[in-house]
Amino acid sequence: MILLSAIVAGMVVGLLVSWRTKTTWQPPSFKHGWLVVAGFIPQFLAFFLPATRSFFPDWLAAASLVGTQVILLAFCLLNRRLPGILLIIIGLGLNLIVILANGGFMPLPLETAANWLPNEIFNQLESGRRIGSGSKDVLLPMNKIILPWLADRFYPPKGFPYQFVFSLGDVLIAAGTFWLLVKSALPAKPIVEESHA
Repeated sequence: MILLSAIVAGMVVGLLVSWRTKTTWQPPSFKHGWLVVAGFIPQFLAFFLPATRSFFPDWLAAASLVGTQVILLAFCLLNRRLPGILLIIIGLGLNLIVILANGGFMPLPLETAANWLPNEIFNQLESGRRIGSGSKDVLLPMNKIILPWLADRFYPPKGFPYQFVFSLGDVLIAAGTFWLLVKSALPAKPIVEESHA
């Protein structure tokens, strides 16, 4: 959700900048865009599509999540010269590290879940298990999480229209995505040719 918010905000600000500078907003030009599709398909099948996710045992769902992160990292490294991509690379790297360190899923601290989820839902959850068949989060006590500062431990204030959890890596990915979209709207600096006297 934080990434979707960054995409929407980046496009809106980018269009406003284009209007202000009287330029045409152009989406970033990526190399090897097929990698994004290839990386998304396993995750879509394992987590998002109800018809298929029930057939994925935890080990295969975890492998799909890790594989997606690796493919997206490769895509970003191939496009590392674009603005904002370095932040996305760092964010993906941090998420991948904490996922690998905790058995292939993103850890969700019990303490965070207790404050984030309604009591009737939280009371049905079991420590050490995913919080749902479509979830990438595994519920763990804070003292059982390896690298807990990289876990899904943040959430919007109460009363926010949509509640979700996110990690430090997610924040960096969102920031990089926002800057990538806004920077695409900024006019390129003219190349100043050196005069040869």
